[in-house]
Amino acid sequence: MSDKPDSEPTGATAVRRGRPSLLYRLGQNLIDVLLWSIGILGLLSLTAAIIAHIWGLSIILFSTGSMSPTIPAGSAALVQRIAASEVAVGDVVTVERKDALPITHRVTSIRPSDTVAGGYVITMKGDANLSEDAAPYQVSEVRRVLYSVPGVAQTIARLRSPYVIGGLTVVAALLVTWAFWPRRPSGPARVADDGDADGADGPASDDAVEGAESA
Repeated sequence: MSDKPDSEPTGATAVRRGRPSLLYRLGQNLIDVLLWSIGILGLLSLTAAIIAHIWGLSIILFSTGSMSPTIPAGSAALVQRIAASEVAVGDVVTVERKDALPITHRVTSIRPSDTVAGGYVITMKGDANLSEDAAPYQVSEVRRVLYSVPGVAQTIARLRSPYVIGGLTVVAALLVTWAFWPRRPSGPARVADDGDADGADGPASDDAVEGAESA
């Protein structure tokens, strides 16, 4: 007579989960793509910021058409900060002004300054203007236009908005949180009985049978 209580199961029971649903897997793949995209964009932005700092690069936006048709209103231009000694007649440069916004026009003349050591005096004129600027500019460095793209100034200005930057930051934070948030296993549960665990009900081995016959 066995000492095993009748309530104990005779076989081992295992609970297994089915494969996640197609919709769940598609959602996971989409989140992975978005996270990788954000990571790549962040890396590119960091690289661009480092390059811009080292080489003195920046972007300026044109709100007027004084440089049309070369650079029409609504354009954006990539500029590089250089010493005034590197400026040549015909260059399009941006000059800082006291109590006024910077101005970007074409250089018409340049000469060393008589009052500031290492400084230069330049005169400029907008391509769309009939006459030169009212007064010359005394500079030690300027930002020279390297390349311009028309019609993108408004888009860039919107991307610089703190609301857009804040919204993108919130979206990125939500994606990261959703991706790493702990979840329960998905899919229907499957119950499997291991019949091999119940050795008492199985047939006797050959060795046991032979031993009984020899007795």
